[in-house]
Amino acid sequence: MRIRTDDFKRMLAVSLFSAPAIAFVVFDFVFPNISTPSLEKNMLAAFLLSVLFGMPSGYFLKRTDLAIITPEATLHGDLWLPPGAPGIVLFAHGSGSSRLSPRNRYVASEIVGGGLGTLLFDLLTAAEERRDRLDASLRFDIGLLTRRLADATRWLRARSWAASLSLGYFGASTGAAAALAASLECPVNAVVSRGGRPDLAAAALPDVSAPTLLIVGSDDPVVLDLNRRAQAQLRCESRLEIVPGATHLFEEPGTLEQVASLATAWFRRWL
Repeated sequence: MRIRTDDFKRMLAVSLFSAPAIAFVVFDFVFPNISTPSLEKNMLAAFLLSVLFGMPSGYFLKRTDLAIITPEATLHGDLWLPPGAPGIVLFAHGSGSSRLSPRNRYVASEIVGGGLGTLLFDLLTAAEERRDRLDASLRFDIGLLTRRLADATRWLRARSWAASLSLGYFGASTGAAAALAASLECPVNAVVSRGGRPDLAAAALPDVSAPTLLIVGSDDPVVLDLNRRAQAQLRCESRLEIVPGATHLFEEPGTLEQVASLATAWFRRWL
């Protein structure tokens, strides 16, 4: 069986997102006596390997674990930041999910491969996630999710290494509503929604100013109708992309790849 180059890169990107990256190990082996902060060392190692192998530096990045301290809680986050990235995309996961969502991590790997940074983090604490698994009381609390996303954005903007970077939001399901609502509190350069519920942020829609891309599957009729109605309320630049043959979770072959491609192009345009 022959493996196409693009397929190999995709498998490599996903594997590096799930396991310790080779870049960090190689850097420490070649330069054992250099004391460099982990984030900067990560970026330099990725750059060197990208030159060596002729692939985007994003494929060689090691995850940087972050503790995002907000007024309400400390949230766990995973950051990938390619050298020279002009911006970072913050991911707001959907109902009942977390920063470990395989779909979001795949989309994030493609965005990083396109030269942008990504930050995936948990909107809920571990205790809140346990509670939500029992009664589903928090996954539709858009006010809570919006506050967490906005607070994480403020925390990120306060980091010296991120101060000059453009920011974007990628929201899935209920996370899309939180992304749109949070963009009013923390202006960002772009928003992308995957199978989102923008209707849950209806009051905020007319005031959203960030260019917004709504991605919905053609075989997800209820959510597609909700997105069409939501787009009619948006006054900013917006686009509705319908992925043929896709249902709500984009589990059909090739559909999630289309989501990743559309999202990466949108963020590269606006960030």
